[in-house]
Amino acid sequence: MNRKPNSQELWSAASMVQRRHGAGAPLFVAERIGALALAGDQEGVNTWRAIARCLDQLRADGKISYQ
Repeated sequence: MNRKPNSQELWSAASMVQRRHGAGAPLFVAERIGALALAGDQEGVNTWRAIARCLDQLRADGKISYQ
């Protein structure tokens, strides 16, 4: 059984995705969600949606830019 990632892990993942993918981070996350959905992995979809929310919040707080 897999455990649900905690808040710190989600924020860390969002930060790592942003560092690695820069302006392409939202697309990377969307592709991950799509692949997991096609595979029928709802838990994975939920995790990556939570990471997407963290990325959105980082952007809204002005801590990162997608330019």
